[in-house]
Amino acid sequence: MNSAILKNLADRYIDGGGRLVVVDLAACAGVDSTFMGTLAGIARRLMPAGGGLQVAAPSERVRQSLESLGLDVLMEIDPPLAPWRGQLEQIRSKLKTPGMLVDMGDLDRSRHVLDAHNILSQINTRNEEQFRYVRESLEDEIERKENR
Repeated sequence: MNSAILKNLADRYIDGGGRLVVVDLAACAGVDSTFMGTLAGIARRLMPAGGGLQVAAPSERVRQSLESLGLDVLMEIDPPLAPWRGQLEQIRSKLKTPGMLVDMGDLDRSRHVLDAHNILSQINTRNEEQFRYVRESLEDEIERKENR
């Protein structure tokens, strides 16, 4: 659910000309593959325009998860020279909860999860193999839902 909200916010920001997305993961104990695929998709969307995605304050476990899928080549993880360094608490205090939910039906949710896993699979062959069954299952699920 969080990945769909993040994607929606990032899409609106990028469509408006934004070029740097910073995702603060301090409150995340862990991230799943759908969330990581969503991050990768946002990073890939920003790259052609000279932009990028930065991850702030990930736990060691989250950092290892991102790196294990090769996402550290697409995004900067806790970059030491980021302009927000030393200001995280001030920035967090000014942030507002977007107050939005992404109203997804079952089919759209399945497509979102498949898209995230396809992006992860495109990053390297190891990911492609790791997520093959997930992707195939989601493709079958989507086909069943479309043919109802």
